[in-house]
Amino acid sequence: MKKHIFGYPQIFLFSILILIQSCADSDHAIKMKGSDTEVNLAVNLAEEFSKENADFSIAISGGGSGLGITALLNGQADIANSSRPLTEDEIDLFKEKNIPLRTVVFAEDATAFVVNKDNPIDSINLKDLAEILDGKQDSWSKLSNSNLPITIYGRQSSSGTYSFVKKKLKIKFSQAAKEMTGNSQILESVKLDKSGIGYVGAGYISQNTNVQQGIKVLKIIDKTNTAVSPLDQEAIRQNRYYFQRPLFQFIPESSWEKVEPFISFEKNTKGKALIESSGYYVIH
Repeated sequence: MKKHIFGYPQIFLFSILILIQSCADSDHAIKMKGSDTEVNLAVNLAEEFSKENADFSIAISGGGSGLGITALLNGQADIANSSRPLTEDEIDLFKEKNIPLRTVVFAEDATAFVVNKDNPIDSINLKDLAEILDGKQDSWSKLSNSNLPITIYGRQSSSGTYSFVKKKLKIKFSQAAKEMTGNSQILESVKLDKSGIGYVGAGYISQNTNVQQGIKVLKIIDKTNTAVSPLDQEAIRQNRYYFQRPLFQFIPESSWEKVEPFISFEKNTKGKALIESSGYYVIH
């Protein structure tokens, strides 16, 4: 019978381990690590996969894209979930260690920017957003009648979302930004802080009505002066939201035979339907 074990490792690991287990041998035991953006989706997919493949066990942990990629380099994972592509340095490290990889792009996500529900603004342009996140604007006074100082809730540098936002806005994050360990911590912090702003995976918000309480998801005014919400599914499908991106899985060639049944499940009709029902998008 399938068991769910939810355990928290020591706090400095910044990860949550979820084990979806059956009576599996080592050839059917998959370790998946990495992106917090992808972790809920990975759990949903693994749960459904295990219903049809009782001889597999899948251990899933978050902590950030960088941690998942490092786990691959150290031989501690079969799949690295990543919300960003590999860096040139990482590509070189895999070559140096003679670890050939396969890359799977299995879904697409949007990054949402959130503020406290009492913040009067509903949208923000790219220039103001960049100036807030890099510290040039440290008060809400330019955008509203509020004189509250701005508090930034972001991710640690190992996060793919951190790297993605930084690259899209061409900024360096303010040194005053508070580094959170995942979507949940960012949202809870913004709920409690009327001056707060943070960024999270839109899929995490759209499929969880509980986390939407106490926050406001900002529309992003893009370079065409159009305000687009990351929760607008049609806009995402039309590629009109500025902060949307593919989601990656990196797999060592040595693990491919073991994980191929799970990758095939992600790509079949049931897997695609589950990706979309979880608040993410299928890449056609």
